Amino acid sequence: MTLTQLRAFLAIADVGTVHGAAEQLFVTQSAVSSAVIALQRSLGFNLVSREGRGVRLTEAGLVYADYIRRILGLLDEANTVAAAEADPEHGSLRIAATTTAGEQILPHLLTSFRFRHPQVGIRLEVGNRERVRALLHRREVDLLLSGRPADQRDQRVLGVRPHELIVVAPDMPTTGNAGAQNLARWLAGQPWMLREPGSGTREATETLLTGLTSRFAPRTLTVGSNAAIRESVIAGLGVTLISRDAVARELEEGRLVEVPAPGTPLPRDWYLIANPGRLPATASTFVSHALAMRELKPPPTSSAPAPERRG
Repeated sequence: MTLTQLRAFLAIADVGTVHGAAEQLFVTQSAVSSAVIALQRSLGFNLVSREGRGVRLTEAGLVYADYIRRILGLLDEANTVAAAEADPEHGSLRIAATTTAGEQILPHLLTSFRFRHPQVGIRLEVGNRERVRALLHRREVDLLLSGRPADQRDQRVLGVRPHELIVVAPDMPTTGNAGAQNLARWLAGQPWMLREPGSGTREATETLLTGLTSRFAPRTLTVGSNAAIRESVIAGLGVTLISRDAVARELEEGRLVEVPAPGTPLPRDWYLIANPGRLPATASTFVSHALAMRELKPPPTSSAPAPERRG
């Protein structure tokens, strides 16, 4: 088997068609088909099978794809680590973030980092919690800025940044004398803007709504980004639970107001997370920069050692 064959197989696994895989890899469809056929022949079993105009992974293919993603991620990590050790200032920073952190926290931090280290390459991936955690698990990134680690035994926390989830609306409701009770009733009757499945904010919203709406389910509208949710609420489509970081400007300008919903604000933390083991030199430099800029603070326990400083 070859790396070309493995990458062709993973491209098919990702997009579900030979045509799509060929476009992703910038090769011909026949090259993709030949690579996967040769890979299956070397293994002695089928990884894919025809399904309509596309293909689907066999049970063996599903298992194999998961391992190959991690293997290729580890190989990419090895290349990154070795290059950074040879010349940290010309290395590559591979980092991922959940949507809110990627939109609101990292741009400023990466800008100041690039100012100090202009030759460093940056590969940033932004997505919902499930997607970016998978990238770290498969070692396709070295650092992740996200919510609480899924399994703290298998991950290192290198920095923490507090934030809050708050309920926002285009204007403050009138609740009358029975303020708290009427406010809860008003919130239960509003349409709620939700992030997509897999989002940590969506999970927190659903938990909050369970406490607010014991007798009926509120109307909901799923919107795929913080920016779209923010504009939807400003336009009057409903209310939402969102990170204060994501609406700081709108709150300051008066285009949104914070609604004192029961149980809010919800205290949360952003965590800068890495896999166990030695960080690539460039990633370690970035962590040191984030801590020095006080964008992140050191983790509260000694179980997650600070990154090694490198010249």
